[in-house]
Amino acid sequence: MIVIGEKLNGAIPSVAKAISERDEAFIKSVLHQQLEAGVDFIDVCAGTPQDEEMEVLEWMIDIIQNETDTPICIDSPNPHALKDILPKLKAEGLINSVSGEGSKCEVIFPLMRDNGWQVVALACDENGIPDTADKRVEIAIRLIEKAAQYGITPDRIHIDPLVMALATFNESMICFMETVQSVKAKYPTVKITSGLSNISFGMPVRKLINQGFLTLAMYAGMDSAIIDPTNRDFYGTILAAEVLLGRDKFCKNYNKAYRSGRIGPVK
Repeated sequence: MIVIGEKLNGAIPSVAKAISERDEAFIKSVLHQQLEAGVDFIDVCAGTPQDEEMEVLEWMIDIIQNETDTPICIDSPNPHALKDILPKLKAEGLINSVSGEGSKCEVIFPLMRDNGWQVVALACDENGIPDTADKRVEIAIRLIEKAAQYGITPDRIHIDPLVMALATFNESMICFMETVQSVKAKYPTVKITSGLSNISFGMPVRKLINQGFLTLAMYAGMDSAIIDPTNRDFYGTILAAEVLLGRDKFCKNYNKAYRSGRIGPVK
Protein backbone atom coordinates (compact mmCIF):
# COMPACT_ATOMS: atom_id res chain seq x y z
CA MET A 1 0.00 0.00 0.00
CA ILE A 2 1.29 3.44 -0.96
CA VAL A 3 0.82 5.79 1.99
CA ILE A 4 0.40 9.52 1.35
CA GLY A 5 0.75 11.46 4.61
CA GLU A 6 -2.06 14.00 4.95
CA LYS A 7 -1.05 15.98 8.04
CA LEU A 8 0.64 19.03 6.41
CA ASN A 9 -2.58 20.54 5.13
CA GLY A 10 -3.66 24.10 5.85
CA ALA A 11 -7.25 22.89 6.20
CA ILE A 12 -6.20 21.40 9.56
CA PRO A 13 -6.57 24.16 12.20
CA SER A 14 -3.24 23.51 13.93
CA VAL A 15 -1.40 23.58 10.60
CA ALA A 16 -3.26 26.72 9.54
CA LYS A 17 -2.11 28.39 12.77
CA ALA A 18 1.49 27.31 12.15
CA ILE A 19 1.32 28.67 8.61
CA SER A 20 -0.06 32.03 9.74
CA GLU A 21 2.68 32.31 12.40
CA ARG A 22 5.37 30.80 10.14
CA ASP A 23 6.09 28.29 12.90
CA GLU A 24 8.84 26.24 11.27
CA ALA A 25 9.36 24.05 14.34
CA PHE A 26 5.73 22.88 14.23
CA ILE A 27 5.92 22.01 10.53
CA LYS A 28 9.12 20.03 11.17
CA SER A 29 7.52 18.20 14.08
CA VAL A 30 4.50 17.11 12.03
CA LEU A 31 6.77 16.14 9.14
CA HIS A 32 8.97 13.92 11.31
CA GLN A 33 5.97 12.26 12.96
CA GLN A 34 4.87 11.14 9.50
CA LEU A 35 8.36 10.10 8.41
CA GLU A 36 8.78 7.97 11.52
CA ALA A 37 5.40 6.33 10.88
CA GLY A 38 6.51 5.44 7.36
CA VAL A 39 5.17 7.28 4.31
CA ASP A 40 5.81 7.12 0.58
CA PHE A 41 4.75 10.71 -0.11
CA ILE A 42 4.28 13.83 2.03
CA ASP A 43 1.14 15.70 0.97
CA VAL A 44 1.59 19.48 1.10
CA CYS A 45 -1.44 21.75 0.83
CA ALA A 46 -1.44 25.45 1.75
CA GLY A 47 -5.19 25.76 2.25
CA THR A 48 -4.90 29.55 1.86
CA PRO A 49 -6.41 32.12 -0.54
CA GLN A 50 -4.83 32.00 -4.02
CA ASP A 51 -2.92 35.25 -3.54
CA GLU A 52 -1.02 33.67 -0.61
CA GLU A 53 -0.74 30.10 -1.84
CA MET A 54 2.55 30.22 -3.75
CA GLU A 55 4.45 31.91 -0.94
CA VAL A 56 3.11 29.42 1.62
CA LEU A 57 3.84 26.40 -0.59
CA GLU A 58 7.42 27.58 -1.19
CA TRP A 59 7.94 28.09 2.54
CA MET A 60 6.63 24.62 3.43
CA ILE A 61 8.50 22.90 0.61
CA ASP A 62 11.80 24.50 1.62
CA ILE A 63 11.36 23.19 5.17
CA ILE A 64 10.48 19.68 4.00
CA GLN A 65 13.24 19.38 1.41
CA ASN A 66 15.83 20.48 3.96
CA GLU A 67 14.71 17.64 6.25
CA THR A 68 14.03 14.68 3.93
CA ASP A 69 14.30 13.23 0.44
CA THR A 70 10.84 11.65 0.71
CA PRO A 71 8.86 12.67 -2.38
CA ILE A 72 6.23 15.37 -2.07
CA CYS A 73 2.60 15.15 -3.13
CA ILE A 74 1.95 18.75 -4.11
CA ASP A 75 -1.70 19.54 -3.48
CA SER A 76 -3.71 22.45 -4.85
CA PRO A 77 -7.08 23.00 -6.56
CA ASN A 78 -5.36 25.56 -8.80
CA PRO A 79 -3.51 23.92 -11.75
CA HIS A 80 -1.55 27.11 -12.42
CA ALA A 81 -0.19 27.10 -8.86
CA LEU A 82 0.89 23.49 -9.40
CA LYS A 83 2.59 24.47 -12.65
CA ASP A 84 4.46 27.33 -10.97
CA ILE A 85 5.58 25.33 -7.94
CA LEU A 86 6.96 22.24 -9.72
CA PRO A 87 10.35 23.85 -10.55
CA LYS A 88 10.89 24.38 -6.80
CA LEU A 89 10.81 20.63 -6.13
CA LYS A 90 14.11 18.76 -6.14
CA ALA A 91 12.65 15.33 -6.89
CA GLU A 92 9.73 13.98 -8.91
CA GLY A 93 6.69 13.21 -6.82
CA LEU A 94 2.91 13.27 -7.08
CA ILE A 95 0.68 16.07 -8.43
CA ASN A 96 -2.68 16.38 -6.68
CA SER A 97 -4.70 16.77 -8.87
CA VAL A 98 -6.37 16.86 -12.29
CA SER A 99 -9.96 16.05 -13.22
CA GLY A 100 -12.37 16.21 -16.11
CA GLU A 101 -13.25 19.76 -15.07
CA GLY A 102 -12.08 22.74 -17.11
CA SER A 103 -8.57 22.87 -18.54
CA LYS A 104 -6.69 21.22 -15.67
CA CYS A 105 -5.37 18.38 -17.83
CA GLU A 106 -4.16 20.78 -20.51
CA VAL A 107 -2.14 22.66 -17.88
CA ILE A 108 -0.71 19.68 -15.96
CA PHE A 109 -0.20 16.88 -18.48
CA PRO A 110 2.36 18.77 -20.62
CA LEU A 111 4.49 19.20 -17.47
CA MET A 112 4.65 15.41 -17.08
CA ARG A 113 5.98 14.62 -20.53
CA ASP A 114 9.41 12.90 -20.51
CA ASN A 115 9.77 12.66 -16.72
CA GLY A 116 8.64 10.49 -13.82
CA TRP A 117 6.01 12.68 -12.20
CA GLN A 118 2.82 10.92 -11.11
CA VAL A 119 -0.66 12.45 -10.85
CA VAL A 120 -3.91 12.02 -8.94
CA ALA A 121 -6.87 12.09 -11.35
CA LEU A 122 -10.32 12.73 -9.88
CA ALA A 123 -13.35 10.99 -11.37
CA CYS A 124 -15.42 14.16 -11.72
CA ASP A 125 -16.09 16.82 -14.34
CA GLU A 126 -18.07 20.04 -14.84
CA ASN A 127 -21.19 18.21 -13.66
CA GLY A 128 -19.63 17.29 -10.33
CA ILE A 129 -19.21 13.80 -8.87
CA PRO A 130 -21.37 11.25 -10.72
CA ASP A 131 -23.76 9.16 -8.66
CA THR A 132 -23.10 5.95 -10.63
CA ALA A 133 -20.01 3.82 -11.07
CA ASP A 134 -20.46 3.72 -14.87
CA LYS A 135 -20.19 7.50 -15.18
CA ARG A 136 -17.14 7.65 -12.91
CA VAL A 137 -15.49 4.93 -14.98
CA GLU A 138 -16.18 6.93 -18.16
CA ILE A 139 -14.45 9.98 -16.71
CA ALA A 140 -11.51 7.92 -15.43
CA ILE A 141 -10.99 6.31 -18.83
CA ARG A 142 -11.16 9.69 -20.57
CA LEU A 143 -8.48 11.01 -18.23
CA ILE A 144 -6.24 7.97 -18.79
CA GLU A 145 -6.64 8.24 -22.56
CA LYS A 146 -5.96 11.98 -22.53
CA ALA A 147 -2.81 11.39 -20.44
CA ALA A 148 -1.62 8.87 -23.05
CA GLN A 149 -1.57 11.67 -25.63
CA TYR A 150 1.25 13.22 -23.59
CA GLY A 151 3.15 9.95 -23.16
CA ILE A 152 1.89 9.42 -19.61
CA THR A 153 1.42 5.69 -18.94
CA PRO A 154 -1.38 4.35 -16.69
CA ASP A 155 1.05 3.28 -13.96
CA ARG A 156 1.81 6.97 -13.32
CA ILE A 157 -1.85 7.79 -12.71
CA HIS A 158 -3.68 7.47 -9.38
CA ILE A 159 -7.41 7.45 -10.14
CA ASP A 160 -9.49 8.77 -7.24
CA PRO A 161 -13.09 7.51 -7.60
CA LEU A 162 -14.12 10.12 -5.00
CA VAL A 163 -15.79 8.23 -2.20
CA MET A 164 -18.87 10.02 -0.87
CA ALA A 165 -20.23 10.10 2.67
CA LEU A 166 -22.37 7.11 3.60
CA ALA A 167 -24.64 9.45 5.55
CA THR A 168 -25.82 11.04 2.30
CA PHE A 169 -25.16 8.26 -0.24
CA ASN A 170 -25.83 4.81 1.15
CA GLU A 171 -24.36 3.03 -1.89
CA SER A 172 -21.03 4.87 -1.60
CA MET A 173 -18.89 1.80 -0.84
CA ILE A 174 -20.51 -0.29 -3.57
CA CYS A 175 -20.13 2.51 -6.12
CA PHE A 176 -16.47 2.93 -5.15
CA MET A 177 -15.70 -0.77 -5.48
CA GLU A 178 -17.48 -1.10 -8.83
CA THR A 179 -15.54 1.88 -10.17
CA VAL A 180 -12.22 0.45 -9.00
CA GLN A 181 -12.84 -2.99 -10.44
CA SER A 182 -14.03 -1.67 -13.81
CA VAL A 183 -11.09 0.74 -14.22
CA LYS A 184 -8.60 -1.96 -13.17
CA ALA A 185 -10.13 -4.45 -15.60
CA LYS A 186 -9.35 -2.12 -18.51
CA TYR A 187 -6.08 -0.68 -17.18
CA PRO A 188 -4.50 -3.17 -14.74
CA THR A 189 -1.42 -1.01 -14.08
CA VAL A 190 -3.31 2.16 -13.16
CA LYS A 191 -3.24 3.03 -9.45
CA ILE A 192 -6.29 3.74 -7.32
CA THR A 193 -6.24 6.18 -4.42
CA SER A 194 -8.69 7.90 -2.08
CA GLY A 195 -9.10 10.26 0.82
CA LEU A 196 -10.75 7.49 2.76
CA SER A 197 -12.10 9.41 5.77
CA ASN A 198 -14.77 11.06 3.59
CA ILE A 199 -16.80 7.85 3.75
CA SER A 200 -17.60 8.29 7.47
CA PHE A 201 -18.47 12.01 7.53
CA GLY A 202 -21.55 12.55 9.68
CA MET A 203 -21.39 9.07 11.22
CA PRO A 204 -20.72 8.08 14.86
CA VAL A 205 -17.56 6.11 15.76
CA ARG A 206 -16.02 7.11 12.43
CA LYS A 207 -12.89 4.99 12.82
CA LEU A 208 -14.93 1.77 12.53
CA ILE A 209 -16.34 2.90 9.19
CA ASN A 210 -12.92 4.08 8.01
CA GLN A 211 -11.21 0.80 8.90
CA GLY A 212 -13.94 -1.23 7.21
CA PHE A 213 -13.68 0.94 4.11
CA LEU A 214 -9.90 0.62 4.00
CA THR A 215 -10.03 -3.19 4.10
CA LEU A 216 -12.76 -3.51 1.48
CA ALA A 217 -11.13 -0.91 -0.77
CA MET A 218 -7.78 -2.75 -0.66
CA TYR A 219 -9.57 -5.96 -1.59
CA ALA A 220 -11.23 -4.17 -4.53
CA GLY A 221 -7.85 -2.94 -5.78
CA MET A 222 -7.02 0.35 -4.06
CA ASP A 223 -3.25 0.86 -4.17
CA SER A 224 -2.75 4.07 -2.20
CA ALA A 225 -4.50 6.26 0.35
CA ILE A 226 -4.20 9.78 1.67
CA ILE A 227 -4.27 9.16 5.42
CA ASP A 228 -2.83 10.10 8.79
CA PRO A 229 0.12 7.66 8.91
CA THR A 230 0.51 8.16 12.66
CA ASN A 231 -2.94 6.65 13.27
CA ARG A 232 -2.22 3.19 14.72
CA ASP A 233 -5.66 1.92 13.75
CA PHE A 234 -5.15 2.78 10.08
CA TYR A 235 -1.62 1.43 10.01
CA GLY A 236 -2.64 -1.84 11.68
CA THR A 237 -5.60 -2.24 9.32
CA ILE A 238 -3.34 -1.85 6.28
CA LEU A 239 -0.92 -4.48 7.57
CA ALA A 240 -3.71 -6.88 8.51
CA ALA A 241 -5.36 -6.49 5.11
CA GLU A 242 -2.07 -7.11 3.31
CA VAL A 243 -1.59 -10.32 5.30
CA LEU A 244 -5.14 -11.49 4.55
CA LEU A 245 -4.77 -10.67 0.85
CA GLY A 246 -1.52 -12.65 0.57
CA ARG A 247 0.62 -9.57 -0.07
CA ASP A 248 2.85 -9.95 3.00
CA LYS A 249 4.97 -13.05 2.44
CA PHE A 250 5.31 -15.12 5.61
CA CYS A 251 3.60 -12.21 7.46
CA LYS A 252 7.02 -10.55 7.79
CA ASN A 253 5.83 -6.93 7.76
CA TYR A 254 2.99 -7.62 10.19
CA ASN A 255 5.24 -9.43 12.68
CA LYS A 256 7.97 -6.81 12.37
CA ALA A 257 5.47 -4.05 13.14
CA TYR A 258 4.24 -5.98 16.19
CA ARG A 259 7.76 -6.52 17.54
CA SER A 260 8.57 -2.82 17.09
CA GLY A 261 5.40 -1.80 18.93
CA ARG A 262 3.77 -0.09 15.95
CA ILE A 263 0.71 -2.35 16.20
CA GLY A 264 -0.91 -4.01 19.18
CA PRO A 265 -1.33 -2.52 22.67
CA VAL A 266 0.57 0.70 23.33
CA LYS A 267 3.56 -0.18 25.48
